[in-house]
Amino acid sequence: MSITVSALETSFNTLVETLIAKKLESEAFTIKLSSERSQFTRFNNAKVRQTGCVADGYIELTLMDDQRSSYRIFCFTGDWEVDWQTAYAALLELREELPFLPPDPYLVLPSGNNTSNEVHTGKLLQPDVVASKILAPVAELDFTGIYAGGIVIKGYADSCGQKHWFVTNSSTLDYSIFTSEGRAVKGSYAGSNWDENAYIAKINDAKKQLKLLTQPAKKLPRGEYKTYFAPAAVSDLLSMLSWGGVSEADIQQGHSSLALLWRGEKQLSPLFNLKENFQLGLVPRFNELGEMAAPELDIIKKGLLVNTLVNSRTAKEYDKIANGANSNESLRSPEVSPGKLAFEDILTELGTGLYVSNLHYLNWSDLPSGRITGMTRYACFWVENGEIVAPIENLRFDETLYKFWGENLVDFTSFQEFIPEVGTYESRQLGGNIAPGMLVKNFTYTL
Repeated sequence: MSITVSALETSFNTLVETLIAKKLESEAFTIKLSSERSQFTRFNNAKVRQTGCVADGYIELTLMDDQRSSYRIFCFTGDWEVDWQTAYAALLELREELPFLPPDPYLVLPSGNNTSNEVHTGKLLQPDVVASKILAPVAELDFTGIYAGGIVIKGYADSCGQKHWFVTNSSTLDYSIFTSEGRAVKGSYAGSNWDENAYIAKINDAKKQLKLLTQPAKKLPRGEYKTYFAPAAVSDLLSMLSWGGVSEADIQQGHSSLALLWRGEKQLSPLFNLKENFQLGLVPRFNELGEMAAPELDIIKKGLLVNTLVNSRTAKEYDKIANGANSNESLRSPEVSPGKLAFEDILTELGTGLYVSNLHYLNWSDLPSGRITGMTRYACFWVENGEIVAPIENLRFDETLYKFWGENLVDFTSFQEFIPEVGTYESRQLGGNIAPGMLVKNFTYTL
């Protein structure tokens, strides 16, 4: 049975109103909805290997009373009778469970009167033409990937009457194209409106890199090299800041790579500007307590740390001011500002060095000093005198962000790319990073 988005919203609202009526006076609750109507199509060797549509939804109900909390997760079908029976059973279980749990001194109860309703429409490929449109320009190639597209819904409500509803209609295509020797070019295409010309342009660029990959790979000795990082590689480095970086709790607990920046002992290049930008409409602005983040929040401005991400729990524990951060205090809609390096000048400005398209296996090798280790991946090349000479064998790097976003940063590109979240574990992930490419001198490769 097909259920419309408006019917799902009506059912969700009715569920919330009934829970409010059934809760005890001392109790508080939050209820979070994640739902989707998505098409998934997997490709291998430029052929469809699996395709189908998924209608899924689940609710997380958290009950709070006497400084204690617990939660249940259950399916949300949109059928009121079924959903209410499940929700009421969960409520009774939680009510019985809470007295046996230890009190939480930093438990934050829902408060406020925030409401929002965002519906972002799009024009995606019709399900019956997804395969033909995607495969047309790659039919002769070893093309592998996954397309995921459709409607994703995020909802929130609580016992205080706060209510949020977020709907987006979007798609992502995450793909790799292989040579006969097993080397690959990786790319992605995402958005709310399918642009065939833009997709073909990305594929044509991938074909150029694929041709370069057929040459013998060059093995480079460890050392420091001038390096251009494409936007996808910059996005990988940026994502590390959500894990021991911009979180106020991590700073207070001594687990932050930006502690030296926070204490004023280090600073980054004045070319480096990072902000959360929710005006793009890629993800909801509300968090797990229904609090709304500002449309924009500067985090690093001209190399200085001007804000951290602070949720209400951290604010309560460390006497700070919350700014609508999520429970993990991670970046949700980050954007790195562009610089002045034009696309056509990248190789000329690089001169001799490395052109790095992608990275993987990133980890902190020395968190307090902001040192990251990882490896190059996919289409990475050795460049001499502004010309690509050969692909490279994979290299491991180990470098501190205080160098590559600090003293060794030459410039960012004048263009940015949206690098989407493509995860589909449990549900389709939303959002992504907006990042330019960057040129760095003396970047350290260890083996």
